[in-house]
Amino acid sequence: MVKGIKKFFRAVGPGVITGAADDDPSGIATYSQTGAQFGYSQLWTTTALLPFMVAIQEACARIGAATGKGIAAVVRDHYNKKILYFLVGLIVIANTINIGADLGAMSAAAQLVIPLPFALYALFFTVLILVLEVFMSYRSYASVLKWLALTLFAYPVTVFMVSQPWGEILRATFVPHIELSFPFLFIFTGVLGTTISPYMFFWQASEEVEEEKAKHLLSHGVPHITQRFLKHIRLDTSVGMFFSQFATWCIIVVAATVLHRSGVTNISTAADAAQALEPLVRTFPNSGLLAKLIFSIGIIGLGLLSVPVLSASASYALSETLNWKEGLNLKLKKAHGFYGIITIATLIGLGINFIGIDPIQALIYTSVLNGLAAVPLIFFIARIAESPAIMGNFKSGVLSRIFVWGTFVFIAVVAVFMALSFFHGA
Repeated sequence: MVKGIKKFFRAVGPGVITGAADDDPSGIATYSQTGAQFGYSQLWTTTALLPFMVAIQEACARIGAATGKGIAAVVRDHYNKKILYFLVGLIVIANTINIGADLGAMSAAAQLVIPLPFALYALFFTVLILVLEVFMSYRSYASVLKWLALTLFAYPVTVFMVSQPWGEILRATFVPHIELSFPFLFIFTGVLGTTISPYMFFWQASEEVEEEKAKHLLSHGVPHITQRFLKHIRLDTSVGMFFSQFATWCIIVVAATVLHRSGVTNISTAADAAQALEPLVRTFPNSGLLAKLIFSIGIIGLGLLSVPVLSASASYALSETLNWKEGLNLKLKKAHGFYGIITIATLIGLGINFIGIDPIQALIYTSVLNGLAAVPLIFFIARIAESPAIMGNFKSGVLSRIFVWGTFVFIAVVAVFMALSFFHGA
């Protein structure tokens, strides 16, 4: 069995890493909040969003594979600079804020187990992440990221340890439920933003280019890929997104069953979120502390996974815009600018934690920001992926176009209704 797991992890690549990074600390906080606040009523999003999620990530991966460039470089070559700067500005700002929220959540989670000063943990995690990201080789680093994905398994285990109203859960999983109120649409936008996140678009496209370089499929900037390579990309992406959404489903179910049904409808601290895992360890002495330990390991592990993805995707975008050498496959001395952006984005994210923002609430607001930022980014990804001038024989087919444009319309409509409900309520 162990050999089989190792073989599976060797076979998968950017798709699984992207899927795991999607369930980052902001994802856990947002999914836990919707479960606690609204019970199972937003559970249907996990199944409804899966095909849209696969479609948009497959389009991004195909853009990277077919062009041998990241998304920012493609926009630079085929659109005017105002559009380029707007899109790259969106991703850099959103990612930097997300980095700060994730570092804050990791530090708050660590305090649940060992109550050391918040600033000390924040500095420690920042330094650790930068050292790993800057000085590890791409292959070693990718391997570490894949194994960190296993920290998500605490939630699936908890789901099946707790007595569940399975009829209600199955109905909520497949029957959509919408409330036209600002609180519902606010969290709904956050769910969309942390499920279909802008940083995932840039990361997966750039990592497919990294894969091509590692497999010697990129010669003088020209990719030499086959239909078999594209099939592998689609399989990798589909597997990564499926497990990401399964983990999301489990987080919402656990929060709804354990927190919402117990009257806990608002998650304001890391300790509140950790309560959801108490049934996993209730038979042990000091189950509250053990639940906090498991929750902390998950948050820290996924933070170590997601913060580098966030900083690297921002750096890919900005480096491609400025036409700098970029790539995690390059040594520091050959890509000062690329690693410099990673360092600066991470340090600014660290600084955000010292201006009085609550780390857990910051995660939820970050998810909503990502939901809003995703709308214009998906529009241009759809245009690029279907363009024969850019993609050649690898342009989007009919099914891909339907789901990618469907993703754009769906998120845009939810964002508009959220704004209308806010002003109506005010």
